Amino acid sequence: ACPGQVFTSPTPDQMLAAAEAVNTGAGCLFIVKNYEGDVMNFEMAAEMSEGVMQVVTNDDVAVENSSYTTGRRGVAGTLVVEKIVGAAAEQGMALEPLKALGERVNGATRSMGVALTSCTVPAAGKPTFDIGDGEMEFGVGIHGEPGRRRDTLKSADAIAEEICAAILGDLRDRAKGPALLFVNGFGGTPVMELYLMYNSARKIFGNNGVTVTRSLVGSYVTSLDMAGCSITLTMVDDETTALWDAPVHTAALRWGM
Repeated sequence: ACPGQVFTSPTPDQMLAAAEAVNTGAGCLFIVKNYEGDVMNFEMAAEMSEGVMQVVTNDDVAVENSSYTTGRRGVAGTLVVEKIVGAAAEQGMALEPLKALGERVNGATRSMGVALTSCTVPAAGKPTFDIGDGEMEFGVGIHGEPGRRRDTLKSADAIAEEICAAILGDLRDRAKGPALLFVNGFGGTPVMELYLMYNSARKIFGNNGVTVTRSLVGSYVTSLDMAGCSITLTMVDDETTALWDAPVHTAALRWGM
């Protein structure tokens, strides 16, 4: 991972150094969330490197275009792409098939989030946006970008109903069969509440022909201290399920070791 400043893209020089540090001679695949600054800087870094390809994630169904992106935003579904592609890379898959796999997983992934509070960027020292105690922001981005609308606070079942309907409506006929359900906390939401959302979402998806065969619940793609969560659904097959199950040992994900 090549981090920049808080909520800011790393520079091309940083990306180039990261790519050179991990390149074993087989090339390097950039996995980039669809934010204009990130895409621009990673493209510059790719032009400065040899043997670099790029997958741009755009799983957010909340908005098509915003002042922060051209097209959909890349949000929590990026983690699913990283895990599956990372496992394939460890097994020796070549660069071009890895890129194709990443694009296939991204294409099978949809996400949407809801925020109950704003986050506070340390350098700013104040909330990114104002939101009332009884309000929520539907479709919020992982940096606190505006969502679909501001609404009054609703129950977990009602929130899940709207988010899942948006995901299912976007996937259309593809939303049948085995899937990975990922409920992601934004940093200030207790795990108990995330499991409450997971329970609601799993019931809704199950009633609509989706069989949840794999799941992940926790705060992984966070927005500092924001209270809220996102729901991600990835349609899977035997290959992507096996790659998800493959052993992993990172700061965030650890299983099978």
